[in-house]
Amino acid sequence: MFTVTIHEKGGSATVREFDQPEVTIGRIQGNDIVLPKSNISKRHARIVNNSGSFVVVDAKSTNGTYVNGKRIDAPYDLRLGDKVFIGDFTLEIEAQGAKAAASKPAKAAPPPPPPPPVEPKEPIMPAPSKDKAPGKGKEGLLADDEWGAGSDLQKEWADDWAEEKEEGTASEDSDGVFKNPLDKRAKGSVEEPVMLKQKERAHEPESPAPPSRSSGEERPTVAPKRRPAAEPPSDALANALRQVHERLLRSLDLRRMNVERMNDDELRRHTRDAVLEIVAAMRKEGALPAGTDNDALVESVLDEALGLGPLEELLADDSVNEILVNGASKVYVERHGKLTRVDKSFSSDQAVLGVIERIVAPIGRRIDESSPMVDARLKDGSRVNAIIPPLSITGPCLSIRRFTREPLQVDDLVGFGTLTADIAEFLESCVKARKNILISGGTGSGKTTMLNVLSGYIPSEERIITIEDAAELKLDQEHVVRLEARPPNIEGKGAISIRDLVRNALRMRPDRIVVGECRGGEALDMLQAMNTGHEGSLTTVHANGPREALSRLETMVLMSGMELPIRAIRDQVASAVNVVVQIARLADGTRRITHISEITGMEGDIISMQEIFKFEQQGFDAKGRVTGSHRATGFVPKFYETLKARGLKTNMSLFQTR
Repeated sequence: MFTVTIHEKGGSATVREFDQPEVTIGRIQGNDIVLPKSNISKRHARIVNNSGSFVVVDAKSTNGTYVNGKRIDAPYDLRLGDKVFIGDFTLEIEAQGAKAAASKPAKAAPPPPPPPPVEPKEPIMPAPSKDKAPGKGKEGLLADDEWGAGSDLQKEWADDWAEEKEEGTASEDSDGVFKNPLDKRAKGSVEEPVMLKQKERAHEPESPAPPSRSSGEERPTVAPKRRPAAEPPSDALANALRQVHERLLRSLDLRRMNVERMNDDELRRHTRDAVLEIVAAMRKEGALPAGTDNDALVESVLDEALGLGPLEELLADDSVNEILVNGASKVYVERHGKLTRVDKSFSSDQAVLGVIERIVAPIGRRIDESSPMVDARLKDGSRVNAIIPPLSITGPCLSIRRFTREPLQVDDLVGFGTLTADIAEFLESCVKARKNILISGGTGSGKTTMLNVLSGYIPSEERIITIEDAAELKLDQEHVVRLEARPPNIEGKGAISIRDLVRNALRMRPDRIVVGECRGGEALDMLQAMNTGHEGSLTTVHANGPREALSRLETMVLMSGMELPIRAIRDQVASAVNVVVQIARLADGTRRITHISEITGMEGDIISMQEIFKFEQQGFDAKGRVTGSHRATGFVPKFYETLKARGLKTNMSLFQTR
């Protein structure tokens, strides 16, 4: 006997008593606990009573089941005082007489009597007939024809499945085919709820009681499917990893550990002990494939439970520039500008979600069904973007743009061929002369790296304020204030945008404002700052050329909501931006500065520009690498001759054509 106390938000509490092994929760009639709210799924969750210890299981609900404010994605062992949150309801479970029930040996329990002829509260499947065809009714489950074609029970399941499919909430097989619950019952799927199988096994008096685990949870009697002997070892290791990880989640709740008082070594040591016990038990049970490397398996589980799983090794590889995860089974990396698939995978989509949560949680970000996209960063400053279902049909996807442990310097870029020493000297003069610079380029072209390098030319005595969506810039100057935008909270409130930070930065007495990227209405505030005494500012935009970059600025100013005429916007752009640096990723994956242009003013309604340096591609070498060179156009910037008045060194030979 146990009680479930149900608290409705803004309502009264209700206490229900149960004396059964499982309690179902949902919004429709037929559940043991009916919660008639729109944010409750038809079959939302189950509470399993294991001799006085309780496990809550989410039934793949739309809005999820939470324990103590944390969403659960696997069977969760409840403890005294735990609160289960389902929609607008809070449930508390308390056992009565559980000790007495637990003390009775399971083997001495007589087989349960057959069900009485009266109709029970919840329909129970009849026992399978002895003369049925071989292979049907596996694990006591019934084929469609055995529980009555056209019966009320079958009709209810069929109607619910059709409605869920129409609503888009029906689950799918790996091949994209909708899973009909009637077919699942006919096939006897091992994914069938454990307690339903227990009810069906109650009609089999000769079936022995299942052995119990140390946690008190009953082990399903369905034997795991054996893998074919011809499968490669990597598949066997992946299967073992998945099994160990699932057992670890059930037996070891990391959220209950006092992790705040543990350092990384202590936490890893504590978890390692638990993993070793699980691996030893599985080895004894024969559940591990032959030839499985215990050490490799343990390290893989630890990386997945506490770190970034298979990504740990990739993040340690300095040759990897980007890591792209498309669901659990597909991982790609970019090396030297080329994308290749690597022999790495996660044990499940849930493991990918766990990695994403470990990345975003330390910086105050979140990702869930209500906020399924997030931008974040790693400890080394690498940029992270994640998107999960329902927006991603592929499964949880993760993109990591890596940065070197030590920020690249201008000499590194010269060595890579991104620019020449003459161009580097010219850009240094522009920064020190407090010219406003706009860095333009496509995705992955190296805009942020170039912004970081140019920011390094800012004199150390100046006050610098950096503004970013996810903080990535690493400046060595002493007087730097770093600001980072904030997404909305779970209630959709509290968001702080780039535009809000730009406005606030103007009140912080900045000498320089560096905006990681302009992508919206903040462009107007940035242009106004450049025009009102905050010279020497730097920012980046996504564009394929210098002229397109200016058009993008015009579009972003219009996104601010200010109804300004195009001529006024172009006047703002022409007077605010001095130099446009265009950078591109070429066909061979290398990054090059392709154009450096000066904004010279307005000619009628058109912003006039003049190229100073450009990259001329000549072709490809025998290895498929782009060949070409940077050259000066011969045009001398208008502002360059005025640098002498500021006491800055000028080198007019930079602009001589060669």
